Amino acid sequence: MDPQDHERFRDFVDARWSALLRLANLLTGGDRHEAEDLVQIALMKALGRWRHVDDPEAYVRKVMYRHQVSRWRLRRPHREPTFAAVPEGLGAPDGTAAADLRITVGQALARLTPRQRTVLVLRYFEDLSETQVADALGCSVGTVRSTTHRSLARLRRLAPELGSADPAAAPPQDPAPERTPPGRPQDGNSLKEART
Repeated sequence: MDPQDHERFRDFVDARWSALLRLANLLTGGDRHEAEDLVQIALMKALGRWRHVDDPEAYVRKVMYRHQVSRWRLRRPHREPTFAAVPEGLGAPDGTAAADLRITVGQALARLTPRQRTVLVLRYFEDLSETQVADALGCSVGTVRSTTHRSLARLRRLAPELGSADPAAAPPQDPAPERTPPGRPQDGNSLKEART
């Protein structure tokens, strides 16, 4: 690696370390040591391919996603991680409520399986589309959808105070009136009773 590439790599690491560590923290369920290892592994792989990488941020994140998926595949059944902290910037209100929300979200995420946690982090924290998540994890879009659905359902059971995490799951605001089939009286009596 020539000195210019080495300097650009060092600048990238200095600028992006905190953000990458926050992502890794979410992916590992709050295990700070595993998060640091995950970032370092991804950066080592990026360093080896630095000349060929067009978008270093995207490359490092993709390596992190895939490496984390490989980790949880090797570890089944998983252990329940202890969640040290949820990173700042989750879009919560200020003050105590924000801290409480981060703790609640962090504890609930930590109790999901690594696969469920990874899919939710990519979809809702990294804001990737289902197709992008499928590509990053090397699975089908249908798998991402079903895992997201099951993960959100489990998250609702684990932390009901978070409310509905899926707007599609919320009941409609103005439900349509119950329809009566043609030829059926409105009061619910059978057609035969209505004729007599």
